Amino acid sequence: MTATQEPVAPADAADAAVEQPYAYAREELVEPDWRRFPGWRDVTDAEWRDPQWQRVKCVRNVKQLRLLMGELLEDRFYEDLLADQREMATMSMLLPPQMLNTMAPHAGVDPAKFTEAFYADPIRRYMLPVRSDRHPVWPSHPHSERDSLHEAEMWVVEGLTHRYPTKVLAELLSTCPQYCGHCTRMDLVGNSTELIDKHKLTLKPVDRQDAMIDYLKRTPGVRDVVVSGGDVANVPWHQLESFLMRLLDIETVRDVRLATKALAALPQHWLAPKVVEGLQRVALTAQRRGVNLAIHTHVNHAQSVTPLVAEAARTALDVGVRDVRNQGVLMRGVNATPAQLLDLCFALQGEANILPYYFYMCDMIPNAEHWRVSVAEAQELQHAIMGYLPGYATPRIVCDVPYVGKRWVHQLADYDREKGISYWTKNYRTGIELTDAEALRRRYPYYDPIDTLPEAGRRWWTEQHA
Repeated sequence: MTATQEPVAPADAADAAVEQPYAYAREELVEPDWRRFPGWRDVTDAEWRDPQWQRVKCVRNVKQLRLLMGELLEDRFYEDLLADQREMATMSMLLPPQMLNTMAPHAGVDPAKFTEAFYADPIRRYMLPVRSDRHPVWPSHPHSERDSLHEAEMWVVEGLTHRYPTKVLAELLSTCPQYCGHCTRMDLVGNSTELIDKHKLTLKPVDRQDAMIDYLKRTPGVRDVVVSGGDVANVPWHQLESFLMRLLDIETVRDVRLATKALAALPQHWLAPKVVEGLQRVALTAQRRGVNLAIHTHVNHAQSVTPLVAEAARTALDVGVRDVRNQGVLMRGVNATPAQLLDLCFALQGEANILPYYFYMCDMIPNAEHWRVSVAEAQELQHAIMGYLPGYATPRIVCDVPYVGKRWVHQLADYDREKGISYWTKNYRTGIELTDAEALRRRYPYYDPIDTLPEAGRRWWTEQHA
């Protein structure tokens, strides 16, 4: 400030708060009342907390959804849902009561109002997609692929993807307690749909696990193992604990991460006494070995963060798990605004002790264009959420570029915004490029959703694929 400048008087605190792009207000977690659904009117608290009851009562088809909803949903929704299952769905329907209960929690009982609220609900949008959700012109990008990240191409043994130099992904099984419509492993996970005949794991689970352990023993450069699937919550606990203990016996393994959306969709599993006691044994063994044991879950909207989810996360921390982290997926209509992302992150970090870690851009699988955002939009969102959360709890928005891996959205090498093609480089070779002299010099493309492009870009893609 120069000698002639007058100091600026501070604005009134209330006025300043109103002017902030995002205003934080603490929201305590609430478990929605499941009894608002006619089919669960008589369900007790004890039944709701029972993981076996939750699994048995999963909604798997339209008939079961009708029985649950009674007169709440209009017929047009079911017709829309059936059309999607016939023509577009890459994942079969599987919804635990816990997850369904977070949809349209304040919609009331008027069928017309409930149907509109259910259509608009962010969790419904990705867990129970309908035909009218899909993009009418570009439901799939021309470069979409069933295995968009080429994970199976990088298997060193069945189910073990060695993409990064020091990290592997261990897919122990191909099922989950719930199926997300946008699943990046839609070519393998879940039941086949009308559109997609799923690939199958062929080895017996014990043989697959033996092969994984043998590879890791022979490959001391791997220090980090993500144990996934599917979802590890579907592995019988005694089998999962045995596999984890074998992992912890490998001297070169220093990080183990358990991937489970069920922490949010079926927290009752992670609160079951047998699971809690077993997790404590694994966590104590990891601590003695100096191994970092973490749980990575997948929450995409603040509505999913309920008291039961917080209880499950805190229980894992209490028994010795080092961290519980969230890896969400950035999706239009779900969480692709600054307020939606920040609301979710504050619910996770402030109320449930779950660290906001990553938000992945939705992968380029078939029929996912209505969910995906452009790289430019992701960059704007990353900028918009900075400065509100603690630095260590500010999530990174990443693009998982085929044949490259995770990159922060600002790390691109070049970007043709008109055509929506970004170009990326990398500093390591994947497992299938160890003899590729050009891998570290090559620029790898990634593609924005065509409907987000300017008119000239949309016209170019139309002409290319007429």
